[in-house]
Amino acid sequence: MPDDVAAARAAAEEEAAFAHPAVDPDSTAAYGDHPDQLIDFYTPRVEAVPGGGPAPLVVVLHGGAWRAAYDRRHISPFADFLARRGFAVASVEYRRGSAIPAQGGSGPVAGRWPETFDDVAAALDALPRLVREKLVPADVRRTVVTGHSAGGHLALWAAARHLLPADAPWHLDRPAPLRGAVALAPIADFEVADKLDVCAGAARQLLGGEEKFAERRPYADPSLLLPTGIATTLVQGRTDLTVPQAVAESYADAAAKAGEVVGLTLLEDVGHFPLIDPAADACAVVAEEIAQLAW
Repeated sequence: MPDDVAAARAAAEEEAAFAHPAVDPDSTAAYGDHPDQLIDFYTPRVEAVPGGGPAPLVVVLHGGAWRAAYDRRHISPFADFLARRGFAVASVEYRRGSAIPAQGGSGPVAGRWPETFDDVAAALDALPRLVREKLVPADVRRTVVTGHSAGGHLALWAAARHLLPADAPWHLDRPAPLRGAVALAPIADFEVADKLDVCAGAARQLLGGEEKFAERRPYADPSLLLPTGIATTLVQGRTDLTVPQAVAESYADAAAKAGEVVGLTLLEDVGHFPLIDPAADACAVVAEEIAQLAW
């Protein structure tokens, strides 16, 4: 496909995904004092829950290159789509990058170190309590974490916290109580992403720039945190120009070398954004991948 045609197609996919109006949650809870430390809950449609009873809990981590311009509102139609498929959904907000010169520039940068990771860890740890307090009809014993793009990275990272260096503040002594992880077009290998300049150097910026990149990778790069022992599937569009297929394939290869098989579902003629577009066939594929791990 010629470059200009591919770019036009990618732009159309992005426009279609962002055309859906934001969907308000059924409830929202704070997991910290910062305004961004919030979780939106979407209640499952009871009639869609096989056999009735509490639904599996799907934790959604939004993308946007860990940059402040993108918040959880853009993924709310996807969260609502999952709720309509019978899942209880927890959509997590977290602190993202802005104009922080110390992290590699004077303009918008990717993420905040260590706050972005602080928040994802704190949100996941607080979820069982918040589900009880908000009376969310969810079975936390069947929790699957998913995320798109930068959020896909965070989903993989959340499933690997027990493999973090012992001095990491987010380290867990045992695997997180997750039924599985489904990462959508994830920034899953920071070395490959950096070489491809994914999202204008977002992975390098997230870790604090050139000086901190190598030092902090063992604390943040999912491709270095394997094997997790948690069922993991990657869903990737073959025509993704934002996070190319090579990034997901590199993570899958790293997992195999570590003795772990991860699922890699490659979708033909699909780019970056259809994975979270409720009107796209790819979104139904994502829901099915989640269901296979959750039910």
